[in-house]
Amino acid sequence: MTTPRRQPSAAEAPPSPPTAAQLKWLHRGLSQAGGKLPLFDETGRRVSSRTVHSCLERGWAEPWFANPLKPDWLVCRLTQAGRSLLAARAGAKTNCECG
Repeated sequence: MTTPRRQPSAAEAPPSPPTAAQLKWLHRGLSQAGGKLPLFDETGRRVSSRTVHSCLERGWAEPWFANPLKPDWLVCRLTQAGRSLLAARAGAKTNCECG
């Protein structure tokens, strides 16, 4: 009798690659003082809370400070892990032998 294969837990599973929305949001922090990440996109829409929270969970962003005027708005900044992710992605594009 064979034993059933155990499914890896979420903690054991390899991290998923960043989505286009996550990369776009994180990239905007590179040009801001202290790595501040925007609350709104280029069209004035609020950045998706799913994007923000997934980046926080993966350590690419961190809460920075509380906004006293809008306590429900999470002001975040880019972490070193987020900067490293973006640098690695930029390096992969420049070293690509894409045709």
